[in-house]
This record gives sequence, C-alpha cells and structure tokens, in this order.
Amino acid sequence: MIELGKKAKDKITGFEGIITGRAQYLYGCDQYCIVPPAKDGKIEQGQWFDEGRVEVVGRGVLPEEVRVEKPGGPNRDCPRL
Repeated sequence: MIELGKKAKDKITGFEGIITGRAQYLYGCDQYCIVPPAKDGKIEQGQWFDEGRVEVVGRGVLPEEVRVEKPGGPNRDCPRL
C-alpha cells in the first residue's frame, strides 16, 4: 500500500503529482489519484491509476501538513464510472 501524500508518477504516461486518494475494490485492482501541480494559476483535475502503474518519486506532503480541525466534503477528483 502506497502512502497518501507521496509525490508519484504514472510509469506509462509520466503524469506526475501528489497522491491524494486511494480506492480499494473488492475484486482487487487498487487505484490511486495523482493530482498535478497547478499551471498558470489553474488547478488541474487528478487522474486515477492502477497501483502497479504508480511509482513514488519523492516525499510529497505529509497528511499532517494539510489536515485541518474540521475536514471538508467530497473531493472533486473522486472516481467516476
């Protein structure tokens, strides 16, 4: 299991960013959401990748560094069918 908050990239496309979410499925195939850094002030949407495609490439950000007293609601980058 890969820790949330790590800097990671997709081994196939090179898509890179911070891991912000993990989806675990009953039938296997766990996935991770990688959110890229903002470009020109625009926040880009995260993308979901199967665990085998994800390579940790850096420390990233610790969950404690972004945690607040009252957690927020659903993430805009949640998995979609």
